[in-house]
Amino acid sequence: MAVTVVPDAPPERRSGSARRTSMNGRGPRLGRNRLWVWLFLTPTIVLYGVYTVYPVVASYWYSFVEWNGFDAAKTWVGLANYRAVVADPLFWNSFKITVLFMVAVVPVKVLLTLLLALVLNSPKLPLRTLFRTAFFLPVVTTTAIVGVVMQFVFDPASGPVNVVLRKLGVVADGINFLGDPKAALWTVVGVYIWKWFGVTLIYWLAALQTVPDEVYEAAAIDGAGPWGLLRYVTLPLLKPFAVIITLLTLESTLKIFDLMLTMTNGGPFYATEVVEIYIYRWAFAATVPQLGFASAAAVVFGLFVGLIGVLQLVGIRAARKARSER
Repeated sequence: MAVTVVPDAPPERRSGSARRTSMNGRGPRLGRNRLWVWLFLTPTIVLYGVYTVYPVVASYWYSFVEWNGFDAAKTWVGLANYRAVVADPLFWNSFKITVLFMVAVVPVKVLLTLLLALVLNSPKLPLRTLFRTAFFLPVVTTTAIVGVVMQFVFDPASGPVNVVLRKLGVVADGINFLGDPKAALWTVVGVYIWKWFGVTLIYWLAALQTVPDEVYEAAAIDGAGPWGLLRYVTLPLLKPFAVIITLLTLESTLKIFDLMLTMTNGGPFYATEVVEIYIYRWAFAATVPQLGFASAAAVVFGLFVGLIGVLQLVGIRAARKARSER
């Protein structure tokens, strides 16, 4: 009896057939999964477009018109709003205060958080998780509430800060921390650093976690002490992260509106009026709101913020390149 042997299909044909079968099975399922992804993303996309994209685009249009925000009529004025903004000394005063605030906050915040992160990253420190939580706790506290509470804390008559200073004999009368033009800005700087201290601290702690323990062990075997480990191992490996953390901290200092508004409202005598409060004052707090003028100021300030964003992008690329070459 003859037996007919059917040869196996070539491997290429089998694999191609199996692949087609697999793709035919996964195709509709993959399409449905993508549909569900876009379906869940739709509310976010719509809200982002309505509350972020549209206001940004509209502000450019409003900057070319004269409008009080109530009347339907809008008068085209071209570049008149921009010329008025550039010619206003109070705008440049608010711009100077914004830059001064950044210069005062960023170095202190970055250096202090780095030093504390080095301490909290030590495995020999007891209760280090508790300390990390304590330093991060102000971050989750509502900024407006912090600003209101700080008004009572720094009250010149009954605030706890002045009460302690008087009992220690440092001052005879209370210091008007928020009412003195020479002290108000620095008081807000201190509160801001305390409020957002935990964010930069987390950045440094995350960066320290990337340093392998084997590097420390090898350096210790070679005779490096604590200072040697810090100087020749930790700090050089943290350089790429330092660029990113500094730029992130720099960018975050531009978001000072809520704390500054609740603590000083831009006063006294415009001593703490940053650009955000300047824009708010002309757009909403003026007797006759001028949304066109405020939009022009926002666009001019937006160019400065965009420059910070470009620096951040360049810094991130440089940090990635340095880390890849390490």
